[in-house]
Amino acid sequence: MLPDNLSHLAAFSAVARHSSFRRAGEELGLSTSAVSYAIRSLEERLGVNLFNRTTRSVALTDAGQRLAERLLPVLSDLGDALEEMNHFRGTASGTLRINTSRAASYMLLMPFAARFLAAYPDIRLEIGEDDSFVDIVASGFDAGVRLLEAVPEDMVAVPIGPSLRAAVVASPAYLEGREIPRHPHDLMRHECVRYRFASGRFYKWEFEKDGVAIEVDVTGRIALSDVHAEVRAAVDGIGIGSVPEYYVSELLESGRLVRLLDDWCPPFQGFMLYYPRQRRVSSALRAFIDMARLEGGA
Repeated sequence: MLPDNLSHLAAFSAVARHSSFRRAGEELGLSTSAVSYAIRSLEERLGVNLFNRTTRSVALTDAGQRLAERLLPVLSDLGDALEEMNHFRGTASGTLRINTSRAASYMLLMPFAARFLAAYPDIRLEIGEDDSFVDIVASGFDAGVRLLEAVPEDMVAVPIGPSLRAAVVASPAYLEGREIPRHPHDLMRHECVRYRFASGRFYKWEFEKDGVAIEVDVTGRIALSDVHAEVRAAVDGIGIGSVPEYYVSELLESGRLVRLLDDWCPPFQGFMLYYPRQRRVSSALRAFIDMARLEGGA
């Protein structure tokens, strides 16, 4: 296979995964026009259209879908073959692409990234933030970081980072003149800041005490899809919020927020790093796992 054929196939695979010439270019370090040229050249060489293009969307044709299905394992095997060469270099290298939620990125990966990149100067780290479920194989990621309940069953899952804990919080201004909730069900008499997942589903607040687990589908006049916005809403006195403790520790210390239902919020398993069971673990991913375990992820 000629070198330009291989680069054009890599461009095709990236566009097929992202359904976007721009995002494919960002992944490959190429301009959008360069990616477009590679796809046109490949289509001319094959004599078929691989994508249906409009001003707003890019979608695979039947021929493109078939090529993508055949190409994914081929490029994966090629990547594994090249990755094996790193074992002869004596140091981890290459690009590590991790998909995660915005919360995991903020709480775990970004605090860890600076130390990891300093320790491994030959590794490039790409973190893709997406609060909806992502097929990491189809999307071209090496690994994902999510809570255990969101990890697909066919993946290898490795605990990284410390345990987590929820914090139910409200501002002193909101609580003034109101009855303090003593039991999770008391929240139904309060304004709560609701969290809506990318799927459209609302988060049901989870509690546990003395072996008793309770879910409360709280009510409230505001719904948000960003934890930072939830915290701001609680600080501004809009209502009671339930957020990861990490986000509000300083606000609790300063007294701008007050913690509620503390005895109903025990620690729970933290984030898991997961990757395909059948895929060879790259030197970059192995280095990331080992360092995250050694440091506790942060």
